[in-house]
Amino acid sequence: MAEMDLTPKSAVAAFEGDGGGYYIWSFPALGEANVGAGKLVLKPSGFALPHYADSAKLGYVLQGEDGLVGMVFPNTSEEVVLKLKKGDVIPVPLGAVSWWFNNGGSSNDLVIVFLGETTKAYTPGLFTYFFIAGTQSLLGGFSTDFISKSFNITKDEADEVTKNQTGVLLVKLEQGKTMPKPNALITHKLVHQLTVSATLTEKEFPFLNQAGLSANLIKLEAYAISSPIYTTDSSVQVIYVVGGGGRVQIAGLNGQSALDAEVTAGHLIVVPRFFMVAKLAGEKGMECFSVITSSRAVLEDLTGKTSVLRALSPEVLQISLNINPELQTILQSKIN
Repeated sequence: MAEMDLTPKSAVAAFEGDGGGYYIWSFPALGEANVGAGKLVLKPSGFALPHYADSAKLGYVLQGEDGLVGMVFPNTSEEVVLKLKKGDVIPVPLGAVSWWFNNGGSSNDLVIVFLGETTKAYTPGLFTYFFIAGTQSLLGGFSTDFISKSFNITKDEADEVTKNQTGVLLVKLEQGKTMPKPNALITHKLVHQLTVSATLTEKEFPFLNQAGLSANLIKLEAYAISSPIYTTDSSVQVIYVVGGGGRVQIAGLNGQSALDAEVTAGHLIVVPRFFMVAKLAGEKGMECFSVITSSRAVLEDLTGKTSVLRALSPEVLQISLNINPELQTILQSKIN
């Protein structure tokens, strides 16, 4: 297996306009691990036109207190409208049509990072979007005659439907435009607030099953360490550094160091399947949001209560690490 470059990367602009911007990460490690990432920034009154994608993903709200998302799930004929605020996790299942809107004040952007898997994507490592409105609308790919007959409208009306919207991906709504109200009950069911260190699987948040993904948030105080962890089910981790910074190390094949790098807010890191990752916060602490490519992810921590080093018998640990009984006792007692 060729050596994988796991160097942390920052996003680059894919689109910017009056309504906001969309930013992507594109580097070989994403494609090799079949995961993708993007960041949506909506300015006040910014509106992301209805679309669907070739990948399932999770959105994590980094900023904003009054966001809206509307979704129409496959095999349904109803739109659900959900409220979003900082710290919310929102799964976006494969094939769901969604729109996104910043209903906030005049100076508060709505910022959402999306992390997911790309095993069914056109381009491994990238999310591809299909719009049903705007200048890149799929409807624009059909002739006026087809559209008029499909919807039983006149050709002039068909032209209006397909050509009136001059926006591309994101637009800014004029003052006075109203949007549908969110449903609080459905929001509670389909959106999960994640503001403290925790791992979310479908057990804690059943809707994750629809995306086939799990989420993890870790907040480290200054100079604190998150000891080596790994997934046991061949899933991949994609880590986004939300705030602060520090140092990340990854160990991989043949016990070799796969990464030892300083990271800051905005960096993205891929942890290949079965590799171990550890994080050490800097002077400002570090906050990381991760998505794991399984809705039933199991993270093993080498120094936690379920540590394999704690579970091994003293004799096996002494022989395996070639250490004396005193050091073995110290090691296992520290784990306990």
